[in-house]
Amino acid sequence: MPDVSPAAAYWRANLRVLAQCLLVWVIVSFLLSVILVDVLNTLRLGGYPLGFWFAQQGSLYTFIVLIFYYAWRMNRLDRQFHFEEDDEGSN
Repeated sequence: MPDVSPAAAYWRANLRVLAQCLLVWVIVSFLLSVILVDVLNTLRLGGYPLGFWFAQQGSLYTFIVLIFYYAWRMNRLDRQFHFEEDDEGSN
């Protein structure tokens, strides 16, 4: 089996992180907010049915968390594969 170049390994790791984020996005926005809404509406969160909460608030909070997670994880991957961005002030 041939050795994988660092760029190809970096891209594979990037796609893995992206797939994980998309999976969470599909679960929260489609599965919990649309398909399981009737089941979740039997539970309450803050006085509101849980299915309604996921559709209105939970999805937004999840998307914001996913943005920060993706940025944090990609910064770690950049350091791991030595693809860090140079600081603008250093020459």
